[in-house]
Amino acid sequence: MAVYTHVSAEALSAFLARYDVGALVSAKGIAEGVENSNYLVETTQDRFILTLYEKRVAADDLPFFMALLDHLAARGLPVPPAIKDREGREIQQLEGRPACLIRFLPGVSLSHPTPAQACAAAEAMGRMHRAVANFAETRVNSMGIATWRPLLERCGTDINTIAPGLFDRVVAALDAVEATWPATLPTSAIHADLFPDNVLMLGNGVTGLIDFYFACTDLRAYDVAVMHTSWLFDGRGENPDAAIGRALLDGYTAIHPLLPEERAALPVLARGACIRFLLSRAWDWIHTPADALVTRKDPLAYLRRLDWYEANPEAFA
Repeated sequence: MAVYTHVSAEALSAFLARYDVGALVSAKGIAEGVENSNYLVETTQDRFILTLYEKRVAADDLPFFMALLDHLAARGLPVPPAIKDREGREIQQLEGRPACLIRFLPGVSLSHPTPAQACAAAEAMGRMHRAVANFAETRVNSMGIATWRPLLERCGTDINTIAPGLFDRVVAALDAVEATWPATLPTSAIHADLFPDNVLMLGNGVTGLIDFYFACTDLRAYDVAVMHTSWLFDGRGENPDAAIGRALLDGYTAIHPLLPEERAALPVLARGACIRFLLSRAWDWIHTPADALVTRKDPLAYLRRLDWYEANPEAFA
C-alpha cells in the first residue's frame, strides 16, 4: 500500500455519497507498500479502505480481482471484497483513477511471525487454493517468468547502481531458472504476493488475506514458494528460520497436499520468486517518484535470499 494520488476531503465526501456507508469523518494515507494509493477511511458508520489503482494495476484486470475476492468471501475466506454502491457497482473513478471502497478487516500484519503464526497463514493459503478449485476466471501473471528478462533489460545497467555487478548476477541466475522451470505443474488462481504484511492476524489466528492485486492464474506451487521466500527470512533477507520453513510446509500440506513433483520443484520456484521480487523492487528503487508517500523496499534483501536458496537446494526436503 502507498499514496501516489492525493484525494481532497471534498472529492472523498462526494465519492462516499454514492454508498450507504455514512458521512466522512476522517481519512489517512497508508504509506506501506508500493503498488496503489490507499487510505484508511472512517465514516459515521464504520471504517473502510479506499484504494486508487495506479499504473501497475490495469483497469481491465480489476473485474478479475473483484470476482476472485467475491468468490473467496462467499466461501468463508477472510478476504476484503469491495463494497457495492447503490447501483451495484464495485469499481468507481476518483481523482482520475479507478477506485474501490473495500471492507476493513481487523488484525495486524507481523514483522516477526512465529512458527505457529506461519503455520496458520499457510493453512489459510491452503484453504484459498481449495476454494478456487471451481473458480472459472483466469488472468495471465503480469509478473510471471516470461516478464522477468524483459524487466531486467528495462532496468539495464542502472541496476548496478544498487550493487556493483548486479546485472550480470541476475542474468546468470535467470538463465539457470529458465532452463529448469517446471511449466507443466498444476495451475489455479493464486495470490502471488502473500508476504507477512499481506496477512492480518490476531494472536495465532488469521483475520485477513489482503492485497490481491498480483493475483493471477499460475503454478499453484509457485504461490507456496513465494510465501516461503517472504516468511523464512528477516527484513534484510537474512537469518533464515528453519522452524518457520517447516511450519509453512506443514500448515499448507495439512489443508492442500503437494504433489511429489510440486515439492520437487519448490527449490527452482523459490529462486524464481527471488528473481521476480528482486527485479520489481529494483525497478521501483530506480523509478519511484521522489515526492511519493511510499516505502521503497530493498532489492538486495531478495539477492540475499537468492544466494541462500542457491546454496541450500535441500531447503524443502
